[in-house]
Parts: sequence; C-alpha cells; structure tokens
Amino acid sequence: MKRYSAFAIAREAVRHHIGWERAWRAPEPKKKYDVIIVGAGGHGLATAYYLGKNFGITNVAILEKGWLGGGNTGRNTTIIRSNYLQDPSAAIYEKSRSLYETMSQDLNYNVMFSPRGVMMLAQTQHEIRGYQRTAHANALQGVSTEFIGPEKVKELCPIIDINGPRYPVLGALWQPRGGTARHDAVAWGYARACSDMGMDVIQKCEVTAVRREGGKVVGVDTGKGAIDCDKLGVVVAGHSGHLADMAGFQLPIESVALQALVSEPIKPCMDVVVMANTVHGYMSQSDKGEMVIGGGTDGYNNYTQRGSFHHIEETVRALIETFPMISRLKMLRQWGGIVDVTGDRSPILSKTPVEGMFMNCGWGTGGFKAIPGSGWAMAELIAKGHSPLTEEFTMNRFRAGKFIDESVAAGVAH
Repeated sequence: MKRYSAFAIAREAVRHHIGWERAWRAPEPKKKYDVIIVGAGGHGLATAYYLGKNFGITNVAILEKGWLGGGNTGRNTTIIRSNYLQDPSAAIYEKSRSLYETMSQDLNYNVMFSPRGVMMLAQTQHEIRGYQRTAHANALQGVSTEFIGPEKVKELCPIIDINGPRYPVLGALWQPRGGTARHDAVAWGYARACSDMGMDVIQKCEVTAVRREGGKVVGVDTGKGAIDCDKLGVVVAGHSGHLADMAGFQLPIESVALQALVSEPIKPCMDVVVMANTVHGYMSQSDKGEMVIGGGTDGYNNYTQRGSFHHIEETVRALIETFPMISRLKMLRQWGGIVDVTGDRSPILSKTPVEGMFMNCGWGTGGFKAIPGSGWAMAELIAKGHSPLTEEFTMNRFRAGKFIDESVAAGVAH
C-alpha cells in the first residue's frame, strides 16, 4: 500500500473531519464487505450511518471517486422543507426534516440546522389554488404548513416587494419548521460517525465495473483494485445511469446541471427562505451574510459543474423583481451541480434487476433536504429487503404507470 507522510495523513484527517487512522485507509486486499456504498455524498454517507446505527451493519465501505461531499452535497443551496403534495413524498421528506432537527445531537457534530421557515410565493391565481390544495394535503399528512396572505408575507420578509412589476405577491405556502443547514457539515458529521463505527471511507476510488455471478452482485472493480461484497448500494446522483449501465440495466433518468450563486456578504436583512416559482428564483441569507440565490435547471442535458452567464441574467432578473434592494449587489461566486431527474420528478429508491444491488437516485434538484430520510429508508431497504418509505419509489412504477407526480411541489423543483 502506498505510504503517506504523517503530515499528509494529518492534513487529510483534519480536512475531512475523520479519524487519523482512517484518513487514507485503502481496502484490505482480501476483505469482503457486507455492504459497499458507491458515493460518499450526503445520501451515501447517511445510508451507511443508518445501516450501522439501526441495524448493526458496520462491515461497510463507502467508495468515492472524488472527495468526500464533493458532488451535489457541496454544491446545493441547503433548503430543507417537506411541504410536498403526494403522500409518499411528504412521508419521506417529513421524516428527513424531523431527523435534521436532532442531527447535531445524534452525530455530536454541529450541522447548523436553522428552522427559519420556508415560504413559496403564490404570484398567480393558479398558484394560489395549487398551494391551498397542498396545504390541505399537508394537514392530512401531519405536515405543519399553512397558506398565508400577502400582508403576512410582507411581515415575515420586509424586503419583499409584494406589488411586483409583473407578478404581485398574492400569498404563500408557509412552512415555519422548514429551514437550512450547513451542507459540508452534514457530510462531515456523517463521515466521522461512520468512521467511528469502523467503516471504511475510501476516497479517490472510482468504480470501473460491477461484477456479477449468476445474476447476483459479488463486488466491484475500482481504480484501487477489486473489492468483494454481499450487497451493493449505488448513490451517485447525476452518474446513476452510468453505474446502471455497468450492471447491465437502464434507468429512466436524465442528468442536467443546476446552477446557483451567492452575493457579497451584507448585514442581516432576511431570516426566512423565499421561493418564487413564477419568476423562477429563490433566495435566503447565509450566516456569513451572503445572499444564496438559485433558479431552475439548465434546459438541456449535460454534466457540467460550472456556472454560465445566462443563468445569472435569468435568475437575478427574476429575483430583482421581488427583492429590488439586491439590484446593486455584486456576485461573489457561482457554481453548478449535476442532478438526475425522473419523468415524475420523484426519486428512485429500489431493488434492481441485479440481485443484491440497490439504487438511490432521481432526487433531481431537491436532494439535500432528503439526505437523512433517504439514508434511513435506503438502509432499511438494504438491510431488510423492504421499507415502508420506499414502497412507492421503485423502478417498476414507470412500467406500471404509478407515477408520483410532484410537478407542483417541485416547480422550481427545490
């Protein structure tokens, strides 16, 4: 095994907040894992964590072709909410939101969860009807939301112009217990907890092939060599189709870029998250004072992780209509992530045609909010073969036509 200096090991251990002895651990040549998780982002790490915590399965390797949390987990805008229309969606997102509330205590790591509240603006009569319907559905689901009028919107967020030049604010779907968290801290917290349970978090370890015998998964080939396993969980977001191809089946997903940006930091002026689907933009303020801004996905399939000028123009133009005070702000930085989108805008958490192989993908642009709930459900699916949270999210729903259509709740799709 390649040797590293003590300085290099310490640097990487501190950088990724995991133990000294595990910072650069390579897979043991003849070791067979009970479970391999491909993808050391939030969803993959959460899956491994709950495998250990809930089911005592700790002979686990988490493989990452890049660095821990370097994909969509570190490239999103950290919105957490559960105000979805369909019952299966509300169930898994509300499970996730509730787990975020106690995550810092559970992991003994401050993920900076901030239940500041999320409002989704209604700027057309169609949106009023849609959000009122969602509020009624949420009441039946046990999810605390309400539809509020424009005066309440202005009270909660004084910097909004409710008499916009094109679309006045007619109300909003308000979830007071939604909010934000620190994305990097979520990944680091889960990774440290997994490492403490004896799991191997192996970075710079790209999977190059999925090995099968008699229709059952037996391991993977990687840039660091072959690794055997009994079960394989694939949680790689925009690259899910690529891993499925390796295993010999196809997924009904497309990969597109989602861009976001932050402004220069300013004094506190906004303590809620606001989403404006009609003009297609959303915004919150970070703890450092930056205005965190995002919009919709690119209009074409791609794998880029860079920003583009058209996104700045379209998204910022939309938000200036709603928040005129931001017009003079300078952009600090911009980035993109690769998101995987299904036809019904709902995820896939499912067994696959390959026995012992499980897929977690299709979260589109709303994956961050689902990290703990997704990990909880996926761990149960891998350990027990079924989970009440995943029953409606199988691959077979596309063949059967049992779609979970979230085109309203996921309009911007966050």
